[in-house]
Order: sequence, then structure tokens, then C-alpha cells
Amino acid sequence: MLNGWAPIIEDIDLVPSSGGRFEVTLDGDLLFSKAALGRHAEPGEIAGMVRERLGPQIDRD
Repeated sequence: MLNGWAPIIEDIDLVPSSGGRFEVTLDGDLLFSKAALGRHAEPGEIAGMVRERLGPQIDRD
């Protein structure tokens, strides 16, 4: 996440929880919830959801 969108991300909060919860929110909107879906995220799934909201990753070269 940080590599591709670092120039536009203001902050990332990691919030500890219990019960195996894993949730990803962006600007207050829930993008992924392991508890709601009953499964782990697939590789690249969350990055794809972020890409849909923020656009393609930014090339910093």
C-alpha cells in the first residue's frame, strides 16, 4: 500500500482487536471484513479494492 500510494495517503491506522477480526476501511468505508465474509482476503484482493477507490499506483521514478 505504501509503495504504490504513499504520495496521497495521509495516514494508516492499525487497530488491535480480538477474535481474529481483520477489517480494512478507507475514508470511513468498510472495504473488507474477514468476520462478515468468513474468509481471509485473497492475495491482491485488498490492493484491488484500494486501486478502485484511489486509482492506479503512483510511479515514483
